Formats: sequence, structure tokens, C-alpha cells
Amino acid sequence: MHRRAFIAASAAAALPLPAAAQEPAWVKLPTEPYRGKQDDVVFVDENTGWYGNGAGKLFKTTDGGRSWNQQLDRPGTFVRALGFVDADLGFLGNIGPDYFPGVTDATPLYRTRDGGASWEPAAIDGPAVKGICAIDVLRTPFINAGVLDHRVTVRAGGRVGAPAFLATSRDRGETWTSEDMSAHTAMILDVQFLTEQVGFICGATSGDVQSSHALILRTGDGGATWQKVHEGARPWETTWKMSWPSPKVGYVTIQSYDPDTAKSARYVAKSIDGGLTWTELPWVDDHAVRAFGIGFVDDRRGWIGAVPGGFETRDGGRTWARVQMGNAVNKIRVVPRADGGKSVIGIGVELHRLDLPA
Repeated sequence: MHRRAFIAASAAAALPLPAAAQEPAWVKLPTEPYRGKQDDVVFVDENTGWYGNGAGKLFKTTDGGRSWNQQLDRPGTFVRALGFVDADLGFLGNIGPDYFPGVTDATPLYRTRDGGASWEPAAIDGPAVKGICAIDVLRTPFINAGVLDHRVTVRAGGRVGAPAFLATSRDRGETWTSEDMSAHTAMILDVQFLTEQVGFICGATSGDVQSSHALILRTGDGGATWQKVHEGARPWETTWKMSWPSPKVGYVTIQSYDPDTAKSARYVAKSIDGGLTWTELPWVDDHAVRAFGIGFVDDRRGWIGAVPGGFETRDGGRTWARVQMGNAVNKIRVVPRADGGKSVIGIGVELHRLDLPA
């Protein structure tokens, strides 16, 4: 397996924190140049993380993003989604063939047991999964023989453009079962469970984007049944990514592909009742803008990655301001730090980090 390390020589590689009197700013992290949008980054703590791209490459950091080691170089694989249980056990989702040019790998899901040094296909029992766009890792604490332990459920869903399948493992990725979700949604763009019972899917009503409406699904019984809790009124739209800063407050980005330049209003969906109901909030009025990733540090402050550029809100999505956080940010992760602060990591064409104080 090909490996190499690289460290940026620029001042940004040192990740200097802004002076206390200054507003924290997004800092560009050193990464290998890539021709387009990169789709996922994940951290298991403030130092250890991974990111991947559509060229089949995966990189790991153990110093918070100051430097990266290449762990995987597999042309034909499109690294679309990542999920890690801990520093050793992780999962990689591949978008699969027949969507993006050059993607030939038909294996939708891989597992590592050694922190990304090696990967093996995950055997999935059930209907064949075409590709993966999102991985959700749920750790639920419980008392095991008098010791605090965690039950781990991993879900992998996809994909953009159809078809829609959801794979689930309840034994840390040892075994998987898949479910055909086409009766509920044409696509799965994101999946996240808040508890063992309550979870959500970002979807779309049709695989044909011209007739597609944005769609949000909810389960209250661990995925045994699903209900539509929101459907947008406009065609040419899908949902994309979600963020849950608290159990009651959630946000979902809505993508528009409408070619009519008069249809320039863009929206973000918000729930304040745990996802039972949703309201579409006006976000920006600009036909050139398309939403991707979303992440919130609390119920009021968050970011949307978009083309072009990014946006920040500090009032729960009521107003938004443009912010320099990179272009086409597809995934935003909020990582707690040992000093009580939080680091916000956003990946798109490039990788950026925002360090917020406690």
C-alpha cells in the first residue's frame, strides 16, 4: 500500500491561534491539491483524523491537521464518506460506479481495524448496495457488569442520484444487513441517529432531479419504520447534509438545481421540536449559490458550505453572512478539545479549521 507524508511549509501549517482580542478565523490546513470538491473529513479526537477524495486517496493526521500521511491510493474508488468508532476501527464509503466518471470500484463499504493502515470490504447481507454517501456512528453508553461501556451502531446510506439503500451494523461492523429504501426516498444523501430509536435521513422524492423535491425522513423505532416529516414544494431540489447541535434543534441544507435564473431564493430547513416538524428559512437570494455541508456548534451558531464560498449564522439561521471558509465545503465536523473549546473542521476543495475558545 502506497504511503507518504507531507507537511506544509507555510505559516498556516503551524495553526497559530489568533490573539485573544481578535475574532477567531478559519485557517487553511495543508493538504494535497485536488481538482474538485472533497467530501468527508472525520476526527475521533482533537488530534487524530482522516480525510479522503474522489481519486481514491485517504490521508491521516495525528497532530490536528498540521501534517498528513497518505494511507490509501486506490484509483477507481471514490471516497465519499468516512466514519470512525475510535482511533483503530473505521469505515469508508465508496460512491460506486455509474455516477462519476472514472469510478470503477463496485465495493460500497470498507472497514479498517488498524487506524486506516489497511482496509477490507465489508460483507453486507441483503439487497446489493450501489454506493455510499453517508456514514453514521452512534455510541450509546450503558452499564456493562458494573462498568461504563458503549453500544455501537453504524449505518451507511446512499446514494446521490439513486438508488437508495441503508446498511446497518449493530456489532461494530462485524456483520451488516441492508434495506431497500426506495419506497421511502429515491436517494440517501445523509443519515444521522440521535438515539438508538430516533434517526433521520436526508433524501429526495425522485432520482430525476427535474421532478425531485427535498425530503426528510424520521424514524422513532430504530429504523423499523420511517415517516416523511418534510417535503419541499419546489422541483429541482434535494436535501444534502444535516446538523443536530442539540436533541431538539436540527438543520438540513437544501440544494437547488433549477436552471431558471429567476428562481434564485435558497433555503435551509430547521426543526425546533426534535425533527417532528420542519420550517424552511430563507438563506440567500443568489442563483449562483448551491448548498453543501452544514455544521452548528450550538443551537444558534453554525455554517453552511456552498459554491461559491461559505456562510455563517449566529442567530439560529435567521440571518447569514458570507465567511472565508473555503469553497464547496461538503462536510463540517465539530470537534471538542481538551481545553474546553471546539474546533470546526470543514472540507471541500480545501481543508479549513476554526478554533473556538471555551
